[in-house]
Amino acid sequence: MSEARGAAVAPESAPVVALGAGRMGRGIALVFAYAGWPVRILDFKPRASDAFAALREEIGRELRATLADLAACGLFDATAIDTILARVTVVPEAGAPDALRDAALVFEGVPEVPAMKREALARASALAPAAIIASTTSTILVDELAPAVASPGRFLNAHWLNPAFLMPLVELSPGRDTEPAVVARLKAMLESVGKVPVVCAARPGYIVPRIQTLAMNEAARIVEEGVATAEDVDKAVRYGFGLRFGVLGLLEFIDWGGGDILFHASRYLVGALGHERYAAPDVIERNMERGDIGLRTGRGFLDYAGLDRDAYRLARLRAFAERLRAEGLARPPVLDAPERAA
Repeated sequence: MSEARGAAVAPESAPVVALGAGRMGRGIALVFAYAGWPVRILDFKPRASDAFAALREEIGRELRATLADLAACGLFDATAIDTILARVTVVPEAGAPDALRDAALVFEGVPEVPAMKREALARASALAPAAIIASTTSTILVDELAPAVASPGRFLNAHWLNPAFLMPLVELSPGRDTEPAVVARLKAMLESVGKVPVVCAARPGYIVPRIQTLAMNEAARIVEEGVATAEDVDKAVRYGFGLRFGVLGLLEFIDWGGGDILFHASRYLVGALGHERYAAPDVIERNMERGDIGLRTGRGFLDYAGLDRDAYRLARLRAFAERLRAEGLARPPVLDAPERAA
């Protein structure tokens, strides 16, 4: 579980409801129960009583096993597992009215079928009159689903990255009718449980899926073309791409080195590899024309006016050093090496 950021929001007596008993609902349930909230996993699929009992047992075993793994990783003391699990209730479909009536927050996580989602959202929003309603869909845009929601001003998409109980990022995508206060409230609630929410427009792919789809496809092409083995591509990503961008964001890195470097590298790759997918977007050329190429000019994608640039660089270098230490790659200098002839 990640460390909480931002303004604190104390756990409420009103529960969080995970609508759907699949992987995403279970992960979200763990996040909020870990942070002290009462949680209901609502199985929104009608089942016979024996089938539901089997599902409830399966969910209990899975949540306990996941918490045991997290405790084994040193994130918390395993003696707290029962306390956390006691906050989670698995509710059958017939119990939906009682489960939703007093909900503070409902995360819809039914299968990625628009008609199923609309039906679930219509019913749940009618039963949860005061709750913020958020769909966890990774593919369906918020305004395609909003008409199904009673009072759509309280509805938005909240795309969690798997596994939800570990990954800090949640991409929030408000729709045309989403009230700004609802976005602010959900951001605060997520920050209070250790998540890092970002807000993006209702466009296909949000932020991370758009970037990672390009990166994963390019990695596959490198292997397909015989440029490198899968093992070496992944090693390059872990110790180059991943380490670097775990400290500097992609746009921050453009500014760090200079947008002019990306501009010229993109032009070279288009010519050398013969494909427009390497072409820089227009914003890179516009920044070049204005001279806004990053840290050394004071402005790029980010504004560095008034920033102590030396202190900023040192802070980033310290963060890199911490990453190296975490990977076991930070070594002291060799001081007793034999003298070499000049």
